[in-house]
Amino acid sequence: MQTTLPAGPAAALALYPCAAGEPWQLVEPAGLINTTWAVGDPPRFVLQRVSAIFPEPIHARIQEVGEHLRARGLRSPRIVPAVDGSLAPPAPEGRRWRLMEFVPGCTHERVPGPALAHEAGAMVGRFHRAMLDFPGDLRPLRPDPHDTPRHMAALAEALAACGEHRLAPGIRALGERVLAGWERWTRRCSVAGLPVRPAHGDLKISNLRFTAAGEAVCLIDLDTLSSMPLACELGDALRSWCNRAGEGGAGPGLDTGIYAAALAGWRGAAGFATREELGSLAAGTWRICLELAARFGADAYHERYFGWDPAVAAGRGEHNLSRAESQAALAASVEGQLAALEAVAGALA
Repeated sequence: MQTTLPAGPAAALALYPCAAGEPWQLVEPAGLINTTWAVGDPPRFVLQRVSAIFPEPIHARIQEVGEHLRARGLRSPRIVPAVDGSLAPPAPEGRRWRLMEFVPGCTHERVPGPALAHEAGAMVGRFHRAMLDFPGDLRPLRPDPHDTPRHMAALAEALAACGEHRLAPGIRALGERVLAGWERWTRRCSVAGLPVRPAHGDLKISNLRFTAAGEAVCLIDLDTLSSMPLACELGDALRSWCNRAGEGGAGPGLDTGIYAAALAGWRGAAGFATREELGSLAAGTWRICLELAARFGADAYHERYFGWDPAVAAGRGEHNLSRAESQAALAASVEGQLAALEAVAGALA
């Protein structure tokens, strides 16, 4: 293991003989968790300073899953070992360095229309199908991100404690709406008994690479690899891809045309899923919207947010409250269209 902890990308690249001395440039827009640089001109590698929230064993899992995907004809970038053979040498503050092959193409921050949604769904479907026979261990390495009851309990605790907080009126109003929505969800919906499937775990559209012509190339950022019901995996993807406002924009609402195109693309490529799984996807989308609203609402009280942007909001609390309001409005949009969304998935059964 490295005893010297390089602080910046130039020093970190010295750990990789194949990339040492190469020019590097910060990738924009910056990620919320990991910091990423493109290395080489034209880029040949991607250097990341990986957040300490990801445990060290995830890197071996990424490499193992990548080998499995490539053996089934899918593209997946390799991790380049450091000079000592390590997949993720230590970096300052408990983080780690990681060098990966660069995948040429385009990254989208939002889905522009049904054509890209269909292509994205098909790419994710191919990934899920290829992972059905993955022989390795995909048990979660971190606490379950979709433990929705836990997030609702944390929100309720924040509401009880927020009395003198400067944002208390907004946090309380938001929290009461979200908790009421969750009560309606639990009366109507359930994921009990659904199969647990291999999952990417963070299918925002910026974690897919596309050609300039709009063809999907591969999935990237596999730090969240795990297993979970499709209702959670695809529910998170659909609430993100189909939001007319993008992530955190004005006027959130679910675009049913993009929703239908994404599901059709996924179903055509994946070729599996029980009727019950397909029937759970609309409820899963609603659930993840509520879950994120609860998380961000609690974070507004605690003033914690790893991606706070001072250009967007005056403080961490304000930024989180804005994000919570956006997800709560999206949840209301999904709830209002739930029967229509269930019909879209039902037609694919």
